[in-house]
Amino acid sequence: MTPRLQRQLSELLGVQQQQRRWHGALPVLLLDRCWLQLQRVRVEDLAQVLPPDSSGDAPELVRFRELRQQGVDHLEAQELCWDEFGRHSCSQALRRFWEAQERGHHGWTLSAYLHLLERYRQLIEAEGPNPVPLLVLARHGNPEHHRLEWCWP
Repeated sequence: MTPRLQRQLSELLGVQQQQRRWHGALPVLLLDRCWLQLQRVRVEDLAQVLPPDSSGDAPELVRFRELRQQGVDHLEAQELCWDEFGRHSCSQALRRFWEAQERGHHGWTLSAYLHLLERYRQLIEAEGPNPVPLLVLARHGNPEHHRLEWCWP
């Protein structure tokens, strides 16, 4: 980080130490390494600013994975899902999933987003210093994942 970004982070960490309760105005930092920009986003606005990919959590796909984990044959699981949700709905869910895979989401999925929220809340409500989550954004066109780091005072 540049000295300017480090100063911004230090100031924010100082303010963050006064927090002891979970609320939507808590900060999340997004670091764009290409432009050396540090963006501060309210935790309640994070999903709008950096939408997580939830295509893999479609009920049709979740049910298919459950059936497969129960030992149901691939083809039979597909047919059961078609019966339960309809063939068109299953095909759409699968198409949305593969389109998201092709576009790339840098590992920023619904489960990653929910994990960040859960962990942040635990850390804020715990005794001791309060960290700020920093998402180091993957470079555009690069298959790497966004990286979550915790900045501690």
